[in-house]
Amino acid sequence: MSKFEKSEWAEKKHAKEFMENADVYILERKRLFKILKSFYRHFLLKSELERSIKVLDLGCGNGALTMELVKEDDEIQATLVDGSSEMLKNARENLKTHSNMDFIHKTFQELLKSESEGDDLLVDKFDLVVSSLAIHHLHLEEKKSFFRYVYNHLNPGGFFLNIDVVKAPVNELESWYRVLWSEWIRENQDTLETKTSFEYLPLQYKNNPDNHPDKLQDQLDALKSVGFQQADCYYKYGIFSVYGGKK
Repeated sequence: MSKFEKSEWAEKKHAKEFMENADVYILERKRLFKILKSFYRHFLLKSELERSIKVLDLGCGNGALTMELVKEDDEIQATLVDGSSEMLKNARENLKTHSNMDFIHKTFQELLKSESEGDDLLVDKFDLVVSSLAIHHLHLEEKKSFFRYVYNHLNPGGFFLNIDVVKAPVNELESWYRVLWSEWIRENQDTLETKTSFEYLPLQYKNNPDNHPDKLQDQLDALKSVGFQQADCYYKYGIFSVYGGKK
């Protein structure tokens, strides 16, 4: 049994709960999507490629990131990858009206293994690789290998953008960031008048053995070490961040 199959993300119930309630408890999720779309407009749409822009969505979930990008550019060619069959089924359904969409049911570990064995599952090169709330499940050394994988699958001048949780540089900040998250969830629940409370999530996140967040600077350094240029943090709110780089 793989590491992914042992995690909660392999459970249909957990995947379904996330898809139904992510907007309630992912801190500033709509703003994160706005930053993604602004990045796409500025760096990709302005590039004036004489073909469709190719996007790779890693750990795609229900296809939320790709759905946002399609709003900006309905001609993109997207490849969506996820280890959860439930998530991928929903991504297919959500994007069924759009052409040029490929779906691959594989974990990150399987992608890395296929590349190392010379039988890469992804033969294409991409202009943009995106991911959201998935890479923090890898340890730092695994992240470095995965960043190298991403780099190898980008076209020259292509970009990587990751929306994810990161570890604070000191414990005092880490504790406050969880409080900040809880306060935001509470305010959001009051605004949306939700029947279910998710204020327990920040502590559950901290205690979940599947989560391996690393410090933002360590991840930016890892991006630079595999060759990424302009590696930077584009946005940060507590432990939630948007960062990436250019090939």
